[in-house]
Amino acid sequence: MPAFVTDQFRILSTNNFVDTISNASDYYYIFVGLANPGVSGYGRNANWDSTEGVSANDAILPNPVDNFDYLPHYGDTILYGKRIIPENIRRCVRKIEWKQGTTYDMYRHDYNVTNRTAVTDRSRLYDSNYYVMNDQFQIYICLSNNSSGINTGGTQSQDKPTFTDLEPSKAGSSGDGYLWKYLFTVPPSDIIKFDSVEFIPLPNDWSSSTNTQISNIRSNADSDINKNQIKFVYIDEGGSGGYTSGEVDIYGDGIGAKVFIESDNSGKIIKTTVTSGGSGYTYGIVDLGSLQISDTYTTPAKLIPIIPPSKGHGYDIYRELGADKVLAYSRFDGATKDFPLDTKFAQIGILKNPTKFISTESFIDSTFSGVYSLKVTLSDGSTSPTVGEKITQTVEGGVAQGYVASYDDETSVLKYFKDRSLFYNPTTFDQADYVGVTTTASNANLDFGGTNSINGSSGNFVASIDTTFNASNITVNNKLITLDSTFTSGVSEPEINKTSGDIIFIDNRPLVSRNSRQKEDVKIILEF
Repeated sequence: MPAFVTDQFRILSTNNFVDTISNASDYYYIFVGLANPGVSGYGRNANWDSTEGVSANDAILPNPVDNFDYLPHYGDTILYGKRIIPENIRRCVRKIEWKQGTTYDMYRHDYNVTNRTAVTDRSRLYDSNYYVMNDQFQIYICLSNNSSGINTGGTQSQDKPTFTDLEPSKAGSSGDGYLWKYLFTVPPSDIIKFDSVEFIPLPNDWSSSTNTQISNIRSNADSDINKNQIKFVYIDEGGSGGYTSGEVDIYGDGIGAKVFIESDNSGKIIKTTVTSGGSGYTYGIVDLGSLQISDTYTTPAKLIPIIPPSKGHGYDIYRELGADKVLAYSRFDGATKDFPLDTKFAQIGILKNPTKFISTESFIDSTFSGVYSLKVTLSDGSTSPTVGEKITQTVEGGVAQGYVASYDDETSVLKYFKDRSLFYNPTTFDQADYVGVTTTASNANLDFGGTNSINGSSGNFVASIDTTFNASNITVNNKLITLDSTFTSGVSEPEINKTSGDIIFIDNRPLVSRNSRQKEDVKIILEF
């Protein structure tokens, strides 16, 4: 039985997602992870990307896997995360830039598989190029591209729209025939955070915003108050020799709309001007009876009142522009020790509702560390550990193993994580039997601690844990440094349960190496 999910369901889902963040009913975090993608192991590839010593042609970025096996692995390799706050999330739509000499689609409410857009040949309004952004970041809907039943393809746009009037208008004096409706201007703060090559960010709170410009546009578009819903009547067929000029009613399921009709000397309709937009329409029929010269015309006119997607153009821009995507932004810098400057990462994701470490209580802080931390003392002759290398320590019950996520030379804090790559078959990276499985795999639940030496798998890294360190800050060269975690006997646990929450987005990226001179601006697009 034919069925489909409507565009409006996708827009509703987008709205619901944004609302959960704005109302703090759920807690979402952008995270980065997988510090060693090029190390052979589960969920990795030796040729992960060209920074791992292979040519660009040989670089491999594996597609993320969505199943109950891989999701915990993504959690195990999480390094750190930052909560998504309302200021850092926006609905967004495709970026369509105005360029002189380009022909744009016009807004129509009735595109479908048999009535496709004339310019881009699309069956969906939201897939067509019916709105634009100019170089001043102003957004406009194209209400008319000078098309008709005779000139179905419209004309090229010559005049850049720059006006901010509430009512539709032409943009210049070229006579290109375009009619534009101004919607809003992307504010500078959103340009800095959310501007991208492909998308336009929309204001978050269009229906409730007290911003003067937005509230004026929204109020003016409320046809229940201003009776100005219909803005344009399309001439699909001008008729043949049977009409005079004059103002007539637009009937349908709404009330109050009128349009002035202009005919040429032959009695053919050549122009329409809406004089009253009315309200409540989902369809309209122009009553041309009073303009009929006689019943002798050979071809009747066909005029199509173009119905806005809501009460009027500008009342609900999410429906008007088809906002079924969300752009989430986060900046990772050196503001907190949760985000070490010397680490690397190759995965970006979104985690929903993690819990606190060894607890069922929800984690709601603004940032989290997903790794273990050790306050260490380097042994004589030892070098600093390398991010991504394997480390081991003999502890009670066996040998603890992990991967280095970061090492801070100033504070002597080593951060590490562990995942199944340390315990699976070292050749096949799966559950295949291997020599040593009893002594290796049985150590999966062991963590570093105590006084025995920690040894690196490469270089000459040897260190011991400073078991006397019990603090959340340290003084180095008369400078107090906050460590953003509390150490007990030289050890600090992750701030979240690594297997808790839901990973709702994962993206494999070329390896990123952090340093003190850079900040990472992460922008994630979610499409509903």
